[in-house]
Amino acid sequence: MITDQFNRPLHDLRISVTDRCNFRCQYCMPAEIFGPDFPFLSKNEVLSFEEIERLAKLFADLGVKKIRLTGGEPLLRRGLPELIEKLTRIEGITDMGLTTNGLLLSRLAEDLYDAGLRRLNISLDALDDNIFKKLNGRGVSSREILAGIDKACEMGFEVKVNMVVQRGVNDQEIVPMAAYFREKGISLRFIEFMDVGNSNGWNMEKVITKKEMYEILSSHFELEPVDAAYFGEVAKRYRFKESNAEVGFITSVSESFCSSCTRARISADGKLYTCLFASHGTDLRAFLRDRSSDETIKTKITSIWSKRADRYSDQRNNLQTPKKKIEMSYIGG
Repeated sequence: MITDQFNRPLHDLRISVTDRCNFRCQYCMPAEIFGPDFPFLSKNEVLSFEEIERLAKLFADLGVKKIRLTGGEPLLRRGLPELIEKLTRIEGITDMGLTTNGLLLSRLAEDLYDAGLRRLNISLDALDDNIFKKLNGRGVSSREILAGIDKACEMGFEVKVNMVVQRGVNDQEIVPMAAYFREKGISLRFIEFMDVGNSNGWNMEKVITKKEMYEILSSHFELEPVDAAYFGEVAKRYRFKESNAEVGFITSVSESFCSSCTRARISADGKLYTCLFASHGTDLRAFLRDRSSDETIKTKITSIWSKRADRYSDQRNNLQTPKKKIEMSYIGG
């Protein structure tokens, strides 16, 4: 296991398999930026499955145990179950997950399960159809996503639902979402609205903090704290009393967790990023395609991680000028 300057181990790898999405949500792909003429990556620019598999094996050699496939929307990547089969066979990888907006899940859940995937994080920011359609910008009904969630649960997936909460946008959905998924026995994660990328219109006034959300929920439900399951777990978790269902809070704004971050990210075109709020990445695709040896690539990865000093969420309030950051749709969540 390699560690960085603050003794944070590299344990968790997020791999973006495409920069494309079938939503134009306000959070990471606003329509005014990602319109029909937006220049997405070409096929040759995107890592092949073989290249992704090779990188995953090298990261596993360096101590990575967890892989999560992200996007964009990963279910848009043709042949994705084939990649999942490859990755689940890698020695040392003990946890394999995928983050999706769920729109294609009803159709693809069986293939994903047969390929060996068992864990899904599904994004859903509202139950109310009017709110959800406004957020996704495509007129997609929340019922379509809920149908995908039901299908995934029927197949036997471990499902977590992620809700990004914005003041004045969908904060009225906090209690209905909690009640719905408590009844379903599905874990729900409330995510503070973060300033990822440069185009989602973030400002602090739109942030509903974990403290505020907890107080809202506590007026309707009895919640019991749950201990962290592992070092680097980002969600502060609570269990509904007399229920197996949980809620969690991801508090990147109000209670940063930089000190325990163990995540690296690979963009769809093969750049390595050591922080969700990074400005620049390191091109690993070039090493893959110029026939560099495995040891050369591992040495490069080790060098990058060992020099890592990212602490953006710790430093956010002290920055004199805004930092330009890579877009979330490109780097993955």
